[in-house]
Amino acid sequence: MKSSDLVDRAGAIREGEELDLGALKAYLEPILGSKVALMEMQQFPGGHSNLTYLLTVESEQWVLRRPPFGSKVKSAHDMSREYRILDALKDAYAFGPSPIHFCDNQEILGCDFYLMNYIEGLVIRREYPRNLKLSPSQIRKQLFNFFDVLGDLHSIDLEAVGLDTFGKPRGYVARQIEGWSKRWEHAVTPDTVNCDSVIRWLHDNMPQESGKASVIHNDYKLDNVIFDPADPLRLIGVLDWEMSTVGDPLMDLGCTLGYWVQMNDPDFFREARTMPSDIEGAPTRVEIIHRFQERTGLSVENFPFYFCFGLFRLCVIGQQIYYRYYHGHTKDKRFAGFLEKAHVLQKMCELIISEKITE
Repeated sequence: MKSSDLVDRAGAIREGEELDLGALKAYLEPILGSKVALMEMQQFPGGHSNLTYLLTVESEQWVLRRPPFGSKVKSAHDMSREYRILDALKDAYAFGPSPIHFCDNQEILGCDFYLMNYIEGLVIRREYPRNLKLSPSQIRKQLFNFFDVLGDLHSIDLEAVGLDTFGKPRGYVARQIEGWSKRWEHAVTPDTVNCDSVIRWLHDNMPQESGKASVIHNDYKLDNVIFDPADPLRLIGVLDWEMSTVGDPLMDLGCTLGYWVQMNDPDFFREARTMPSDIEGAPTRVEIIHRFQERTGLSVENFPFYFCFGLFRLCVIGQQIYYRYYHGHTKDKRFAGFLEKAHVLQKMCELIISEKITE
């Protein structure tokens, strides 16, 4: 097997997500040079929020990021915020893409967008690639490396990177619960699941702040990171910083654990998983928490709350995505299935609340 066989490839642009290539070339010529006349564009697969395109001119490549078409949630797709975080981290965190240019002239593409460097590598989605043959011990090491890189992000000195005044870390937990509850209300459709009891439980069971403010990614998952094709256990890039901010790192860990399905989870949850985390060798949520505590020095004392929050947040995001499809803001048929995913996540939250799942 060649390592190049494991590289995540861009492909055809999805219907309804085309960009004005002519306008983009004219805008980028003063920035990238006359070579942009030969520029070609493709779109990366996966992703249901900010859109990612590959720009190619012969041997040179860049990535363009823009908000989704038809989104109601402007704050969740703030390109300037995403760009600023990456710019601040470029010399302190080896895993973030390097930002190149930010554009707030909406006459070009109808939205803000930015360019960054292209990190070529392996992206793991719902299943491991068939040609990636890893033993259980290798899978375990790879996935622990995945969480170690998250812990490294949470250990960055905010003042050193100029982010000590970025965001509002005080009261972060309460604002997250309140904010995601309101987002749920705004994304409800007639066929929506009822999350009232989950919202009440999260409000009633909020723990105290961890006492630490960190850069947090807010959507750290396997298909948002890149592994080295020549050494698939080594993580080389972290993508999709659209929801990043400064806040409580335990909430960030909860967001990632919301995706983490393990082998002893209910079948309905395993069937809906988006990452291959329920296979032999993969660490359990308890093992992940122990590793995270050792790596960061933080104590995770209220795991059910953080896990439930992570699940509920994904439930809201799924409902927001489905809302766009329901109201015809996107033609992407993948979005139709997010209603059922919202039901699955709500059901898992209820199992945590009833203490039928405790770890």
